[in-house]
Amino acid sequence: MELSSRVVLVTAGGSGIGLAIAHHFYNRGDRVHICDIDQSTIDSAACEMPDVTSTCADLTDTEQVDKVFRDLKETHGRLDILINNVGVAGPAAAVEDILPTEWNDTIAVDLNSIFYVTRKAVPMLKKSSGVMVNMSSTAGLFGCPLRSPYSAAKWAIIGLTKTWAIELGSFGVRVNAICPGSVSGSRIDKVIELDAKTRNMNPSEVRESYLSQNSMGVFIEAENIAQTAYFLCSPSAKHISGQAIPIDGHTETLAS
Repeated sequence: MELSSRVVLVTAGGSGIGLAIAHHFYNRGDRVHICDIDQSTIDSAACEMPDVTSTCADLTDTEQVDKVFRDLKETHGRLDILINNVGVAGPAAAVEDILPTEWNDTIAVDLNSIFYVTRKAVPMLKKSSGVMVNMSSTAGLFGCPLRSPYSAAKWAIIGLTKTWAIELGSFGVRVNAICPGSVSGSRIDKVIELDAKTRNMNPSEVRESYLSQNSMGVFIEAENIAQTAYFLCSPSAKHISGQAIPIDGHTETLAS
């Protein structure tokens, strides 16, 4: 797989971690296709990366997932790297206060869509002996109070990563998961605000409690995640598969 000729699909690639990953591959000469539910974020990303290709799609809908892959095949004809990045934070509430609709909506985005995309991508990855990177979380490694559906999905993604690494290893396909800690940006700001309301605390107090959860007392930068994803898809990582790799300043606990 020549680095200069790779085709990369980044889900939820219009903003946040997905956009940082798309930029990182694009800036190094890869052909990048992003999909996102928000056309405005796709348009903004296209201004920054003029040659990027894209599909506006809701990945919880299998017909729209099919459209992503029709566009990908028509435009590029192959797939070398899949970055399964789509996800939402879901509700911040005690388990007894989470509505079934909130649970279902979070699982639909954070877990079901990963399956829908992967089942379409795997035949293409087998042909190219490609690489898959799934976005989990430190919430997939630790108990995470008040975040039941999000944590359930992120634990499941690690299980799927290890399962798919076994299934696809004989085809030369590697599958790994990245487990970010709290990542700087608007998404964590919204999570902190919601958590503060749930816990009847000041947002600054919640922010400090989040920072105290890891040994280095830091929030992660999206670019750190992008650099790791790029490494995992490089020849330097040719024997790394089935792993869940934290980028988190060494999380000690998610309880605070």
